[in-house]
Amino acid sequence: MEEKKDKGYSSGVHDVMTHATPPGKNQRFIRNDQYFTVCVYTFILVVFCAIAIKAIVSFSETQAFVGGMFRAIAPFLIALLIAYILTPFVRALQRFFHNQCHMKSEKLSMILAMVIVYVLGLGMIIMVLIYVLPEIVRNLIDLVNYIPAGYDELMGFLEQMQERFPNVDFSSFISMLQNTQSELTSGLRSIAADLIPVLYTASVSVVQWLANFLIAVIVSVYMLYGQASLKRMLRIVFYAFVPKKRIDGMKEVLLECNSIFSKYVVSKMIDSLIIGILCAILMSILRMPYILLISAVVGVTNMIPYFGPFIGAVPGIVIILVIDPVKALIFAFMILCLQQFDGLFLGPKLMGSSTGMKPIWIIFAITIGGKFFGVLGMFLGVPVVAIFSYLAERYMRYRLEKKGMEIESI
Repeated sequence: MEEKKDKGYSSGVHDVMTHATPPGKNQRFIRNDQYFTVCVYTFILVVFCAIAIKAIVSFSETQAFVGGMFRAIAPFLIALLIAYILTPFVRALQRFFHNQCHMKSEKLSMILAMVIVYVLGLGMIIMVLIYVLPEIVRNLIDLVNYIPAGYDELMGFLEQMQERFPNVDFSSFISMLQNTQSELTSGLRSIAADLIPVLYTASVSVVQWLANFLIAVIVSVYMLYGQASLKRMLRIVFYAFVPKKRIDGMKEVLLECNSIFSKYVVSKMIDSLIIGILCAILMSILRMPYILLISAVVGVTNMIPYFGPFIGAVPGIVIILVIDPVKALIFAFMILCLQQFDGLFLGPKLMGSSTGMKPIWIIFAITIGGKFFGVLGMFLGVPVVAIFSYLAERYMRYRLEKKGMEIESI
């Protein structure tokens, strides 16, 4: 046995010596994929850390750069948002033409659906700009002009109350109103002094916004019409980078997340539009002032769950209270009934269980979103948290299934 070991060892050494490259000759580089991958990841990590450190050290420059990038791509982001919102309506019309009108050409049904959706959408925008917006501006002007008369009436009312009830001290309210008037007057004077540059900046911003919106509408048309090629490109990227065994699961997750987000956004926008229109109709029946202004506020703020109705009702109650306290009470009762109708009937019919979230999580999403991203965060915080809730539940189910357990059994 020892002789065999010695012979085997000597033969192995002999093979190594015979196959060894003689000194002075070029040795061949032996590729190692594992080490090469580690080097690539290390290089990417170093570059990423260097960029992150540079961005943190020069934060003002980074902020300016990011802001400039967002301004540059703003039309494309708006176009993506328009195409994303209009896609369900275009698909619904396509299905209608295919099933009800028996239109065989998919291309023709797509073009016809896009034409109808864009004509209706642009028509609504034009009607708002021609009829609704000027009336809202007139309401604002009337409200500003009424402020001095309303202030005098309120001061006279407080003085009468002081004479009628001498034991009650109304001086604090009177002094507070006087201070408010002085602050308001000084603020209006400062605004008037800077009015010309403000108007110039506003006009430039409006022109830029209109230009961006026009570009966005044109780009959104191409996005909607070419969504098949865009989807194919996304599928190619998806299949190229996602491991084969995880493709089906990832597709299911992404489709569900898209369904949660799109259903909530589109349904909430339709719901808020209907509530705004109903508010205007009811206010016109009850002969209340500033109908379009208050209805626009109620409709926009209704997009915020739970807190939106209260946020939208407060300005209207305050405005009407100055003019007619009785109508202010009627308006408050009307908003309460309207929001009950929305919460119990209209909202569930339109939205269904699009989020499936408990009220505590909706309040959490609104609070955190409003804290960091303002009104837009309060609106989009709910679907975002709903997506995270869905992902967390799916992951917990996966972990429990590995242990042979189910969530329902716990």
